[in-house]
Amino acid sequence: MNVDQRRPPAVSVVVIVYNDAQRLPTAVRSVLDQTLHGVEVVIVDDRSTDGSHEVARLLAAEYPDRVRAFRLPENSGGCGAPRNHGIEQARGDYVLFLDSDDVLERNACRNMLEAAERTGADLVSGLCVRVHVDSRTGKEVKWYPWLYERTRTLESVSELPDLLVFDTLSTNKCYRRQFLLDQGLRFPVGIHYEDLLFSAQAYVAARRITLIPNRVYDWRVVEKPAATKSISNRRDEIANFTHRMEIHHRVDQLLADNGLLELKFAKDVKWLKHDLVLHLRELPFRDAAYREAFAGIARQYLESIDRAAFDETEPIHAICAYLLQKSDWANLLPAVDTLTNRDKISSPLVERDGRVYWCAEHLDDDFGRHVLDVTELGYHTRPVERMFLRNALTSYTEAGGSARLAGRITNPLGVIPPGARLAGELEFYARRPGVRFQTFRFPVTTVRHEGETIAWEASAGLAAVRPLGIVDAVWDVRLHLDVDGVRTSTRLTAAEPDLAAGSLPVRPRLTRLVADRIEPVVSTRGHLSFRLVPDKKANELVQRGVHGPAGRLAKSGYRKAKALRKKLTSGDAKLRLYHEVFTRLPVKKGLVVFESHLGRQYSDSPRAIYEEMRRQGLDFEAVWSYTGAPDGFPADATLVRRWSLPYLKALARAEFWVDNQSYPLKLTKRPETTYLQTWHGSALKRMGFDEPEWKLRTRTQQDEQQRTLDRFDRFLIRSEHDVRTLARAFRLQEKTLLRVGYPRNDALVQAKEREEKSGIRERGPLAAELGIPDDRTVLLYAPTFRQREGKQRRFELPFDVQRFADTYGDRYVLLVRSHYLNHVVLPPSVRGRVIDVTAHHDMTPLLALADGLITDYSSVMFDYALLDRPMFFFVYDYEEYVHEGRGTYFDLLERAPGPVVRTEDELHAVLGSLDEQIVKYAAARERFVADFGEYDKGTAARSVVDQFFSQGRRA
Repeated sequence: MNVDQRRPPAVSVVVIVYNDAQRLPTAVRSVLDQTLHGVEVVIVDDRSTDGSHEVARLLAAEYPDRVRAFRLPENSGGCGAPRNHGIEQARGDYVLFLDSDDVLERNACRNMLEAAERTGADLVSGLCVRVHVDSRTGKEVKWYPWLYERTRTLESVSELPDLLVFDTLSTNKCYRRQFLLDQGLRFPVGIHYEDLLFSAQAYVAARRITLIPNRVYDWRVVEKPAATKSISNRRDEIANFTHRMEIHHRVDQLLADNGLLELKFAKDVKWLKHDLVLHLRELPFRDAAYREAFAGIARQYLESIDRAAFDETEPIHAICAYLLQKSDWANLLPAVDTLTNRDKISSPLVERDGRVYWCAEHLDDDFGRHVLDVTELGYHTRPVERMFLRNALTSYTEAGGSARLAGRITNPLGVIPPGARLAGELEFYARRPGVRFQTFRFPVTTVRHEGETIAWEASAGLAAVRPLGIVDAVWDVRLHLDVDGVRTSTRLTAAEPDLAAGSLPVRPRLTRLVADRIEPVVSTRGHLSFRLVPDKKANELVQRGVHGPAGRLAKSGYRKAKALRKKLTSGDAKLRLYHEVFTRLPVKKGLVVFESHLGRQYSDSPRAIYEEMRRQGLDFEAVWSYTGAPDGFPADATLVRRWSLPYLKALARAEFWVDNQSYPLKLTKRPETTYLQTWHGSALKRMGFDEPEWKLRTRTQQDEQQRTLDRFDRFLIRSEHDVRTLARAFRLQEKTLLRVGYPRNDALVQAKEREEKSGIRERGPLAAELGIPDDRTVLLYAPTFRQREGKQRRFELPFDVQRFADTYGDRYVLLVRSHYLNHVVLPPSVRGRVIDVTAHHDMTPLLALADGLITDYSSVMFDYALLDRPMFFFVYDYEEYVHEGRGTYFDLLERAPGPVVRTEDELHAVLGSLDEQIVKYAAARERFVADFGEYDKGTAARSVVDQFFSQGRRA
C-alpha cells in the first residue's frame, strides 16, 4: 500500500549510507516490509564514492511514494550530518534512524508507534540485538536486555539511570519529530561518538520515555576485520580517544546544567568499568608516544570522576585507573594484563601492616592505599599451583630453525621460595580444541630465582612442530613451571610491541603447499602465539580447493562430526545412555557408590560408613564420586568424576548408593539397588515441602520432586525431631526411617566418653597440623550458607576479624569454617590467630578440636552439642533470616543451648567469659542433646554396616 500523498506518513526512517551500495537495498527493504504501512524511507548519502547514491536513486525511482533520496554536498566523515539532514527532510510524525549495514525488525515501527501514541512518550526505545552475520552458529547478543524485560514508562530518565548510562544508541529508538524540532535536537557534526551526546540530550529533554520489550533493531556485526575499520574499532588512533572524551565532557556538562548529579555518578562508574577499559586493553600494543598522549587525556577526565565511583568497580579497574592517573607505567602495564586476563596475578604484590597491596608505590597516599589494597582478593591465600602468574617475554630471537625465548615469571609475595627446586617446559598446542591431536614440548634450559621474578630461557626447535595445516593454523604456547614437584602453568605475555618478530620453516602434514613458515604473533589477550604462513602462489591453489566442492564437503563432514560428538556428550544423551544402556547391565554385587555434598568432599556420614567398612575388612568394591579435583579422596577406592560416563555406569550397576544430599535428580534408581540416604544435618530452617518455594510449585513439579525423594530406601534419623521435620517435609514413609543416629557423629560421642572417663582433653594431630599453640583455647566459627547476589561466593564475615585477633589473640585461636558453597578471605594481619579451615573436607575433626563453637543457624549446632562444650549464637540478621526467609521449626531464641547475641559488642562480651558460659548453660545443653540427638550413641556407622554390608562379605 502506498503512502497517501495528501496525508503525511506516520513514521520516517532516516537511512544513512556511505560507500555501502551492496548492503543499502537490504536496509531499505527492511523498512518497506514493515507491517506498519504508513512508513517512508529518507535515504541520505554522505557523498559516497562507490555508487551508493545511484543505488539510492534507483530505489527512490522504484518506490516514488515511499522512498526519497538525498546527497550531501561533501563528505562529513561521520553519522551526524546525514542524520541531521534526514531530520530536516522527514515528513512523518515520528522519526527513526537506520544505518545502511543494519536492518529493522519487521514489526519495529508498528510496536514503537503504538507505544508512543498509547503513552504520549516523546521517545520510545526497544531491544537492539547484535547479529554476528559471519558467525556459523548464528550468534546473537541482546543489547543490555535487562532494560527491556517489560514495558514501562518513565516520567524522567532519573527513574532509570542505567538507561542513560548503558543504552547510548540512537538507532533503537523512535522520536516524536515535533519533539526533536522543539528541542532543537541535532547530532554533533565533525566528531565521532555522536550517539552518546544525542541520546543523552534526548533522554534529558524527553518529558516521557517508554521502553518496550520488543526486538526492534538488528545491529549487524562483522567479526572478521574489514578493509576499513568502523569508528568504534579504531582504538589504535589517539584521535578516536580524543573524540570519545570530548563527547563525555559534553554529556557531563549537560547533566550538570540540568542538576542530574546522580546520573553523572552512575556514568562515572560505567566509564571506569567500560569506556576506559576498552582503551586500556590496547596500551600494551601501542608505542610510548601513544601511551603518553592517552594518559594526558585520561588524567584530565579522571580528575572529574567522583572517587566514590572507584569503589563501585572491580578492584583491577580501580587499580588501572589510579595508576594511569599517576602515569606509573611500570605497574600499570602489568595491571592491564590482569584486566585483560581475569585472575592473572601480574604484580609481585607487597604486604604492609597485615594488608596486601598491588604494589609498593603510592602507599603514602591515603586514596592510593585504599585503591591498591587487594587483601580481599585472597591472593595471599593461594598456593602456587592455584596461581595464574604473569610470564613476561623479555627476548625472542631466531637462529638455525629454532626460536630462543626468555622471560620472567611474577613471584607474588615470594610464593616461590629462594630454595625451591625449579624446572620447566614449553608446550605448543593448536588453539582449536577439536584439532588438538598432538602437543609439542621443549625443556626450559635455564630457570632461576630472581627475587620478585623467576627468570627462564629456552630454545624451541619449531621444525619439530608438525601441524596438520589449514584447520590448525594458530598455535598457542605456555610454560609449565615445576616448583618443588608442584606445577603451575603460565602464558607468555608479549609485554612490548614488536618484541617477537620473524618466521621459521615448518612442515605441515598436508605438505608445504598449505604453509611453509610459522611466525610469532600476539593474541588479542597479549599472549605469544604462532601462525602458519602459506606460500602465496601455492596458497591460491589450496584456498581454491578448500573453498571448492571438495573443501566444502570436508568442512561439512567435520562440522557434522563435531556436532554429533557434542550431542553424544550432552546431558540428555548421558541420561538416555544411563536409562537405555547402563541400567540393562546386571547389578554388581558388592559395588557401593559413595558421595558427599554433591561430590565436593570426602566427608560426613558416607565417609564414616566407608571407613567402618574398611575397618571391618569387608570385601566390597568402593567408588567415590568427586567434583573438580580428586584431591583428598581415598586412594583405596575407585574415583569417578560426577556426571561422567564411568560415574553413571557405576550408579546403574551399584548394589548400594550411599549419599548425604542427592544423586542427580533425573537418574532413576533400580529396584535391585539400595539407597542409603544419610542426610547432612537436623533441621532448624524449614525443608522440603514445608518451604514456601516448594508449596508454590505446580502439581507436576511437586510430583517430580517426590519421585526423587522416593528413591530413598532408608533415611538416617538422629532424633524424633527429624521424624517430625525432615521425614514429614520429604513425605517419607515410616519403613524408610532408620533410627541409628549419624555415623559422622560417632567420633564426637566417643570423644566425649573418653574425656569423661580419663579427665583428659585430647586435641589430636589436627592442632599441630594447624600450628595451634598448646596454651591457646580453640574457637570455631561455622555459619550457615549465605546466598550472594550474582556469582560472587565470597562470604563477608559479620564481625571485625582484626578486632577479634587484637582482643583475644593471646588467649584464643579462631578457626573459620564457611559453608562449602561460600569462601572467606582473611587478611595476613591475623595470621596464626585466625585460621581459615574451609578447605578441610571433613567437619568432624574440627568440631572435636574446638573448645567452643560460634554459629548462627547452621545444623552444626546439633552435632557440636554432643561434645557438651560451650556454644555461642551470633544471629545479627535474625529477623530477616527467620521472618523473611523460609522460616524455622522452632524458636532458636528460646531453645538455644548458649547465649544468643545480635551485635559484635555482645559477642565479645560473652566470649570473654567462656568458663562462666560452660556452667551457666550446662542444663540447656543437656536438654538440647536429649531433644535433637537422642539416637546419637556413637555406634551409628557400625549399626549401618552390620545391617546392610557385613553378612558374608568379609575378605
